[in-house]
Amino acid sequence: MSAKAMDLFDAYKQEKLPKDQGYVVSSFIHANTGYAIYEVISYSGVKAIYPEGSGLTFQSSGKKMHILIEPASYPKKAIEPYLRETGDQIPLRFSELNVLVAKNQTKIYTAKKPIESLSSFTVTKPTGLNISFVFYNLPDLYDTLLKFFEQTFNKDAVVPQHDAKKASKAAVEVVEKLMAFKSEYSST
Repeated sequence: MSAKAMDLFDAYKQEKLPKDQGYVVSSFIHANTGYAIYEVISYSGVKAIYPEGSGLTFQSSGKKMHILIEPASYPKKAIEPYLRETGDQIPLRFSELNVLVAKNQTKIYTAKKPIESLSSFTVTKPTGLNISFVFYNLPDLYDTLLKFFEQTFNKDAVVPQHDAKKASKAAVEVVEKLMAFKSEYSST
């Protein structure tokens, strides 16, 4: 397979979703504010993938990591992320997140560790500026993810380039160390 990544829903339609090992990256960006939530899911050993409601459900174990980008102007920054309004929340507390404060005072929160899903998970079909990509488990996967995050943090979430690079590196380190395909993801 020559592609490094592909739109998740196109890959599903074209039957190009990896069933053994893959990563799904989704972004949910508020166009007016720059507030953004990223979800990174690693999965392996898929039993089934099927459309359900407005998304795709994977019958598979997975690990999900959240990244939250909060502009300096965000009015509810004192509220724990898990208590925020539906479109702004992630299921984590501040104590479960690492934070990097950018030059422009944007805060980039990265989960210290992923949340495990033991039976299934659903990825919602993106709308507007939002995206969902599947990244293939190729030898240059982490470099590909690094470039992707750096570019989207900078262009979509308005994080200064230098800080986007640092935040991307921090996010990919969590993916590589805690979400890589180790023994629990070995092929059967």
